[in-house]
Amino acid sequence: MKSTDAPGSVPRTFAVLRHLAGADGKGLRLKDIADAVGLPPPTTHRLLTSLAAEGMVERLPGTKLYRLGLDLFALAARAGNPMNLRELCRPALLRLTGSLGETIFLLVRSGFDAVCIDRTSGLLPIRSFTGDIGGSVMLGIGQGSMAILAHLTSPEQDEVVRYNLPRMRDFAGFDEAFLRTEIARVRKLGFSDGAQGLIPGMAGLGVPILDPDGRAVAALSVGSTTDRMTPERNAVIAEILKNEAQQIAAKLNPFDPTLRRAGAAMEIGG
Repeated sequence: MKSTDAPGSVPRTFAVLRHLAGADGKGLRLKDIADAVGLPPPTTHRLLTSLAAEGMVERLPGTKLYRLGLDLFALAARAGNPMNLRELCRPALLRLTGSLGETIFLLVRSGFDAVCIDRTSGLLPIRSFTGDIGGSVMLGIGQGSMAILAHLTSPEQDEVVRYNLPRMRDFAGFDEAFLRTEIARVRKLGFSDGAQGLIPGMAGLGVPILDPDGRAVAALSVGSTTDRMTPERNAVIAEILKNEAQQIAAKLNPFDPTLRRAGAAMEIGG
């Protein structure tokens, strides 16, 4: 019985995986998956359990929702573009620091925060919210972080704003009206330059790296001093960063686990 049934389990397994892939990481209930692929719930549950044991599927903590697992993305990445985001962006960071003489940061989203997964140091010592590689800052604070937030979907923005506003108590003037106005302004401009003065003497500018749907998966940002970031120079820097971000976006590996979890970038990138 097992020998005749085993071949049939392969297409059923892939039917489950393909349906989960269409959920865009949001997670689906067992019943919804079973109905969509035309299998009984017990059979679907057995498939999901087996896939979860191999890391191909995961259950969202505290819920009954299933989504594709990180191991599946890592496996798919090896079959496609072998470079992860950090490796892909490294030449751009070096070019930008070389041409601008400024410190450049690469940030990715991690929940309600942005995490620095790489940086190149410019001519001047600077202070930043993320500090060194591995540091994080809440979405909405700082140029790269705001560039990401402004280019998420509206429901994602609403969720982030609700969660992060209470965390912004220490930043004067950061109420919901200001935050939403800044999000709209940055989205219209295509870059963020509005955080000057939050760290005394420091300034900068950030642009998003967008996926094919126009959603931010990462950001490039410049960190410098206020006297170097004049409006005229900002306009030039914004165009340079946008050009680099567009080139990176064209080469993104959609299976790169970095685009789902910031920590994976540092694990895989070394």
